[in-house]
Amino acid sequence: MRSVPVEAIRTPRDLAPYLDHTVLAPDATPDDVRRACAEARAHRFAGVCVRAEAVEEVRRALDGSGVLAIAVVDFPRGEAGTGARVAEAREAARRGAEELDLVVRLPALLAGRHEEVLDDLRAVIGAVAVPVKVILETSRLTRDQKVVAAALARCAGAAYVKTSTGFAGGGATVEDVALLRSVVGEQVGVKASGGIRTAEAARALLAAGASRIGASASVALVSGAFP
Repeated sequence: MRSVPVEAIRTPRDLAPYLDHTVLAPDATPDDVRRACAEARAHRFAGVCVRAEAVEEVRRALDGSGVLAIAVVDFPRGEAGTGARVAEAREAARRGAEELDLVVRLPALLAGRHEEVLDDLRAVIGAVAVPVKVILETSRLTRDQKVVAAALARCAGAAYVKTSTGFAGGGATVEDVALLRSVVGEQVGVKASGGIRTAEAARALLAAGASRIGASASVALVSGAFP
């Protein structure tokens, strides 16, 4: 979970082990998912992140590759009740998800109902035996809310905190990644996601403290160039 030494990223190809290749558009087709899995195997990305209904196919397509099958939960709005979120997480894990990217309970967080957020996260994280990344949707939060949300996720047992869904405007910034890293320390991962389009941007986020990058443009990132 520790920050990535920037000196380890000498070329864009060195980004590959830190990339979650994402296929989260609502209109994504089975062909899109299969293509992403083939790309992830070829480039040796960290994982392929999809909606739960596609995770079984992803797990089969990635079998033996070392690339993780990842499913999102209560995505992208984070508005479902805890019972529904627990059920969705369990079903995604049952289907073969090896990691889950769970949207924080945004209405409760924005309203300052911190105990409710913590209890919800503990319930969902405790219901599954796979690592859970908690998506904070930083573009909708104040600085203080980002700090509180990251601390709550850490206390609830999250494996990572993640900046964004990519569906709410904004996206990952160096400043947000550095802030989240300062809150969670080195025992919890930080995933930067949302609007990452260049190899240089990805490297800057890793240098700021990210330990994973989520991007739909993963192939372009590893095929690009640093200035």
